Formats: sequence, C-alpha cells, structure tokens
Amino acid sequence: MSDQRDATPMVEMRDIVKTFGTINVLRGIDFNVGRQEIVGLLGDNGAGKSTLIKILTGIYTPTSGQIYFEGNPVHITSPHEARTIGIETVYQDLALVPLMSISRNFWLGQEITRRVGPVQVLDKAEMSERTRKALLDIGIHIRNTEEAVGSLSGGERQSIAIGRAVYFGKKLLILDEPTSALSVGETAKVLDYTRAAKERGMSVIFISHNIGHVHKVADRFTIISHGQKVGDFRKSEVSEMEVASMVMTGEVPERLRLVPAKDV
Repeated sequence: MSDQRDATPMVEMRDIVKTFGTINVLRGIDFNVGRQEIVGLLGDNGAGKSTLIKILTGIYTPTSGQIYFEGNPVHITSPHEARTIGIETVYQDLALVPLMSISRNFWLGQEITRRVGPVQVLDKAEMSERTRKALLDIGIHIRNTEEAVGSLSGGERQSIAIGRAVYFGKKLLILDEPTSALSVGETAKVLDYTRAAKERGMSVIFISHNIGHVHKVADRFTIISHGQKVGDFRKSEVSEMEVASMVMTGEVPERLRLVPAKDV
C-alpha cells in the first residue's frame, strides 16, 4: 500500500489546454512531478511554461484538462488555495517585504502571538528564535533575524523564501528563475538549498533560462515549445548541450528519439 502511494506523483497535470480568445497558449500538455523529485521545467520565451505554472497555482483556470495532487483530482482556483494544499511558489520578486525583518517576513500571515493582559501581541522573540533554528536546519546561517530583508543580498532573500516553504511543511516548491541576477557564490548556495528542500521531503519545480543551473540540480527535465511538450528526459539520458538545443529549437535530437520519455 505505502509503495503504491509513494509511486503516485506529487502533482500530475493531464492534457492541459489554455486558450486566450483565439490564441492557443497550451495545447494538451501532460506534466508531472514525482515525490522528492526536482524537475526542470524548460522552454524559450513564450513557450508556455509560465502559463502552465499559473494554472497549477490557481492564477489561471485551464480551458480543459485535469490536475491531480497526491493522486486526488483538484480544482485550484486561487494562489491561496494552492498554498493551502501544500504548493509554495518563490517568484523572482520573492513576495518579501523589504522594510520588515527576516523573522517578520518568515512568519508573514502566520505570526506567533502571546497575551499581555487583555490583548494579543506579536511574540517577536519566539518568532526570531524559531526562524533562526528553521533556517539553520537546512544550512542557512543568518546573522540577525531582526535585520531588514531590504538589506540582504538576492541569494540571502532566496534562501529565506525556500527555508520558509520547507519549515511550513509545503509539499511542492516552485522556483521561478531563482538564480536570476545572482553571483556565482550565491547561485551555488541557492542550488544547495534546493537540494536540501528535496532531502527534507519536498518535490521541486525549477524554472530557469540558465540550463547549467538547472542541470546541476534536476533529476529530470520537461521541455515545452510553442505550447506543446517536446519531451521528458532524465539527467542520465541527456547532456546539457542537448537540453539547450531542444529548448532553442523544439526538436528532439535523433539519438534521443529512440529513448522513450520516462515520467515518474
């Protein structure tokens, strides 16, 4: 029974179609992510990967098709609903409040309070300590959790967003261009935190234009072009150059046409 449940993908999107008026943006895409799997979702600008993710996170409603989460059919109608079932998205802008502290951002919307007389007040000390421990658990060392997020580097902000998703028990982490505009050192750290999220039990969708970054962490690649899926390929099956070529051309190299796509 448990083995069968473990074989069920964390998320499965079947025959997803999305049209805007007369424009067909997605043309029957099948996409899935296994449990504790990192999938690189790749495609050139306009390929449809952002639309696919917006459907998964409830921003758009599919014209047709079905989404399954942990084997159960779901109809995700809002980002709040996506978060409720365990999907956390870290966008390029991170949705962090620059003027707030690290701990306030970490607990945003889920603040810890304590009673002082007749009123409830924020328990800043408790939030600060729990934030420090939670981030340390996945290897993130923060100097001072009361430091304003606006003073942090891009890599540090990414780490906080990833750490928050892990701490609050999210099941699927979507990283949208997480290494964009980061230094080499910061990129390496974000990739490490992505692996740490997988080790803690999460499934990850990694979206990036940087094929090299995705290739370092992904277990499998799903490539889409002009609203259609080019294919699914495990890292052991395909080279970084071949992945880049498929993203640019939408064509599967002849050698790989003989290899059946392997979904989890």
